[in-house]
Amino acid sequence: MSWRRPLGCALATAMQGPRPVVLSGPSGAGKSTLLKKLLKDYENIFGFSVSHTTRQPRPGEVNGKDYHFVTREDMLKDVNAGEFIEHAEFSGNMYGTSKAAVQAVQAQNQICVLDVDMQGVKNIKKTDLNPIYISIQPPSLEVLEKRLRERQTETEESLQKRLKAARVDLELSKEPGLFNLIIINDNLEVAYLKLKEILAEEIKKAQGPKKS
Repeated sequence: MSWRRPLGCALATAMQGPRPVVLSGPSGAGKSTLLKKLLKDYENIFGFSVSHTTRQPRPGEVNGKDYHFVTREDMLKDVNAGEFIEHAEFSGNMYGTSKAAVQAVQAQNQICVLDVDMQGVKNIKKTDLNPIYISIQPPSLEVLEKRLRERQTETEESLQKRLKAARVDLELSKEPGLFNLIIINDNLEVAYLKLKEILAEEIKKAQGPKKS
């Protein structure tokens, strides 16, 4: 699916202060784990932009916290109305980031974090959002497959689809200038330190001036 129109003036106007953060990488690379650590350590600094999806919730997933679960009809309607910054389709389901989801985080004066796939990254590049682009990657496809199998949440068919998508994403991520930083997550603590390092300046902005 293609990008339909540029980011609206309302969101561009709201984009002041710390830059948003775009996290991308294949399922199993460790994005969610790193993001949870970031949100825990900087509870009032970062806010997660909850994506929309047309897939059905999995056991334990909470609507509005993990995803906004919507019908395909409703999502297509909003996409056509230009209400999404980016959107993509995977395994027959639509995923996307709405302007409203980003604005909800900005309204709390927080750094907005977006978790998107490679197609989403390229779509956001066409907007005025101007985030920091970070790719989280596994040490190898073999390690990625091992992590996905250990989750025991995938069928063999869905696992192979994820591995195929990961191969494509990792190849596309080599494009010069696409990401500000690529983190190879072979050690969680080291990867987390690298993540905090590139975000240090924006964290400082969000924290505001120190009181004397």
